[in-house]
Amino acid sequence: MNRREALTTLASIGIALKTAGAQSGGMIFRTLGKTGEKVSAIGVGGAHAGMAATPDLTTRIIRTAIDHGVNFMDNSWDYIQGECERRMGVALRDGYRQKVFLMTKFDGRTKQSAAKQIDESLQRLQTDHVDLIQFHETARMEDADSFFAPGGALEAVQEAKKAGKIRYIGFTGHKDPLVHLRMLDVAAQHNFHFDACQMPLNVLDYSFRSFAHLVLPKLVEQGIGVLGMKPMAFGTIPANKIATGIECLHYAMNLPTSVVITGMETMDRLDQALEAVRTFRPMSEREVTQLVTRTKAAAMTGKFEEFKTGHRFDQTYLHPDWLGWA
Repeated sequence: MNRREALTTLASIGIALKTAGAQSGGMIFRTLGKTGEKVSAIGVGGAHAGMAATPDLTTRIIRTAIDHGVNFMDNSWDYIQGECERRMGVALRDGYRQKVFLMTKFDGRTKQSAAKQIDESLQRLQTDHVDLIQFHETARMEDADSFFAPGGALEAVQEAKKAGKIRYIGFTGHKDPLVHLRMLDVAAQHNFHFDACQMPLNVLDYSFRSFAHLVLPKLVEQGIGVLGMKPMAFGTIPANKIATGIECLHYAMNLPTSVVITGMETMDRLDQALEAVRTFRPMSEREVTQLVTRTKAAAMTGKFEEFKTGHRFDQTYLHPDWLGWA
């Protein structure tokens, strides 16, 4: 797919979403795929919120975000040995849990390990259910087989859903769009429909191993909620003056995303996210072209999206015991 074809495709599938985003109190709300759930266009990244200087600061960031209309909370069983979930659980006390759409992720590839991790996440988050559970770090071609295998993770997820512990099911990954496509293909073979899918969507991704070009159209076509992550490529884009943080967030919001999950480890980062929402307007094809052309040279090195090219960000490679096969 050449650049013009890609722009045309992304523009056409994004038209309905861009015109349908509802404003409420300064926040933009979008629909999460076929679920019908209304979620904020910006979501709180649980890993970064859990890295705030103190637990009290984490609570302040999360509650301030919610008070300003952010209702999507991201987290994972493996973030800082569970500390990120523990901190979010504290922040969501005092009635805040009822105001949010809460998501977390698990690493277990077996039924037993997945079930154990789901229950541990619920305990740390201090809730009896999460709104969305996601199969985390779909990084290997064989991960789809693990998920759907007899005795695999899906069996634990389905039992948890039947028990009321979860409402919706998704999967995540930041490694390679071809791995995401295989997960979708294997799901179709099992007549299974994911409610959501999480992947990197940023200005560099447009030009390098692009989830936006290869996976995003499939998700929109199938009515799967699109969760964009790493809009600033773990901070490397603004840090290297490739594009500003606001430009990064606007680009990701301009795609047909349900939510753009962004790191908020400081109040300044939260303010930046809220400012991006306040100032967002659908980008023209010319504006997108200028931005991705300006950032293409940096994108093509691959070094600023290390989560695609190396293993430093792959926690299940670093901790294979989390998969439950040991």
